[in-house]
Amino acid sequence: MKTIVKETVTAIIATLLFAIVLCGIYPVVVWAVGQLAFPHQANGSLIESADRKIVGSEWIGQNFASAKSFQPRPSSAGLGYDAANSSGSNLGPTSKKFINGATKPTALPAKEAGGTPLPGLDVVDFDGIKLRILNYCESNGISYELIQDGKPVDQKTFKTEKGAYDQVKLITAFNDDARPLTIRPKSLIPGDAVTASASGLDPHISPKNALIQAIRVAKERNVSIEVVSAEILKATAPSQFGILGDPGVNVLKLNIALDNLTVQGRPDLR
Repeated sequence: MKTIVKETVTAIIATLLFAIVLCGIYPVVVWAVGQLAFPHQANGSLIESADRKIVGSEWIGQNFASAKSFQPRPSSAGLGYDAANSSGSNLGPTSKKFINGATKPTALPAKEAGGTPLPGLDVVDFDGIKLRILNYCESNGISYELIQDGKPVDQKTFKTEKGAYDQVKLITAFNDDARPLTIRPKSLIPGDAVTASASGLDPHISPKNALIQAIRVAKERNVSIEVVSAEILKATAPSQFGILGDPGVNVLKLNIALDNLTVQGRPDLR
C-alpha cells in the first residue's frame, strides 16, 4: 500500500513539474527570445503600407487583380491564397486535368417544387496549364498560336461576341481527343507563372517571371522600364546561404514599393 501511494505521489509531482516547465516556462522563454531577438519574424513578418496599415505578410502570397500590379503564381489554396486552407492541387505532370483543365455542369433549380434540378451551363472546374499559358500570354503581350490538326486556327473561333475568350469552350477543345487544341507561345513561359506551389501560399515569383511582367506594369503605371526593373532587383531575395533554392521576387513587397513611387502624380526616380 505504501508503494502505491509513493508511486502515485511521485507521478503527480512529475506531471505537475513537467506541466510547469513544458507548458509554462518553456513557451514563455521561447516567446521572450523571439520578441527580443527576432521581433519582426516572431510577429508574423507583417508588412505595412505607407500609411502604416497592415497589408499582409512577407511569407503569405495574395492575389492582385489590377494590370498595374505584378501577378503572383497560381494558387490552389481554397479560392486562391487562403491561409486557412493551404494546399496544392495534388495533380501530377501526366494528369490530363492538370494539363488541359476541366469543366463541370451547374445545376439550375427545378421549376416545380420537389423536382429534379435541371442541368445548367458548364463552368470552369480547373483551369489547367494550357489555359494559364494563354492567359499569361494575353496579359503580358506574348505572341502565341492556337494549334489544331497541326495548323494554326483563328483565335476568334474560341472568343465570345465581346472579344473575350470562352474558357469553357477552350478547355473542351483542349480535352478533345480526336482534334486536341494546344497553344504554342512564341517565347518560353516561366514554370512558376503557370504552376502553383505545394502550399498554395508562396509569396515569390522567379526573376524571369517578374521581368516579363515588368513591361506591362511599366506601361500601366506610366513609368520607365528601368524604374520597374530597379524595384524588382530590390525585392529579389537571394538563395538561402547562396546554395539553397533559387532567387525569388516577393510580389507583395514589389507592388507596395511601386505604389510608393508615385508622389503627386510623378514617379520618384531616386
